[in-house]
Order: sequence, then C-alpha cells, then structure tokens
Amino acid sequence: MTWRGSTTIGDRLLACLPYILPLVNVLGFGSYLFATFPVLMTLLIPFFPLLFLYFNIVGTIPYGELILFFALFLLVVRNYKIKHFIRYNTMQSLLLSIFLSLCQWTLRLLGFPLAVIPDGSFNSNLLIDIISTTIFLGFFGSIVYSIVETIRGNYAEIPVVSEATYTQIR
Repeated sequence: MTWRGSTTIGDRLLACLPYILPLVNVLGFGSYLFATFPVLMTLLIPFFPLLFLYFNIVGTIPYGELILFFALFLLVVRNYKIKHFIRYNTMQSLLLSIFLSLCQWTLRLLGFPLAVIPDGSFNSNLLIDIISTTIFLGFFGSIVYSIVETIRGNYAEIPVVSEATYTQIR
C-alpha cells in the first residue's frame, strides 16, 4: 500500500463514488446467479441509493455513461489539484469498468448474449452461466474490496488493475 498523506472522511466517501460505474456494469453478469438465488440480491441493498441516483441521472441522458466516463477521466484523474487518493480510486474504477466492457464485448463476439435484467426465465447454456457468474464474482469481489479499503483509508491493491492505475496516476 502506498502512503500519500492523510485522508479525511469526505475524501474517502468521494473516492468510493466512482465505483458505482463498474458496479452497474457487472450486474448484467450476475443475472443468472440472482435468478437462481434471489436471496443474493440482499448483497446489493447497501448500494440501492447510489444505483437509484445513477439510473435516474445518468440513465436518462443519451450516452450518459460515456459522458460520465470521460468526465471522470478528464476532470478528476487528470486534475492534479485533486488529492492522489481520489484520483487513484477514480482511475481504478474506470479501469475495472473498461475490463468489464472488454469481457462483455468478447462474450458477444463469441455469440454469448448476456441478460441484463434477471427474470428467472432466460434460457442459456451451462457454459455461459459459468463464465458470467465467474466474471460477476471476480469483479463484484474486487469492487467491494476496493470500496472497503477506500473507506478504511487504504489504497486497494488489485494485482493487474493497480499496476495499470499507477502508470496513469503520477
């Protein structure tokens, strides 16, 4: 972990907010898991207020997610007046979002459609269920780990993602 000065509670909360972007992107991968085990939806209860705000603000704007992505990158990550802790976590959340998009596009290129809304009735094969559940669990665990470490005031170290983050943040 890197020590770059102290962080306040406000800094920690601001650094957690960008993780809503990969969280929204990973929910489609968990649709099979949530349809099979509806009780797992309780894991998302702490995130419901943020998800509600995200879908009502960003979801109503055409290309809202793309605009938010570039706004975070250009206005937060590249702004050296903002604390390193906030810039680091913002860049890490953007990289998680990019990796999730790459997974999604790779699966689509291979001919595996992903259900976005779990309704318990979609029919798919076992292979795509295993792949999407594995992607969901890996990324959801990384996102929750990052949020917990950020709230604690620590830099979340995710092996490949953190190294790429450090190359973008000086």
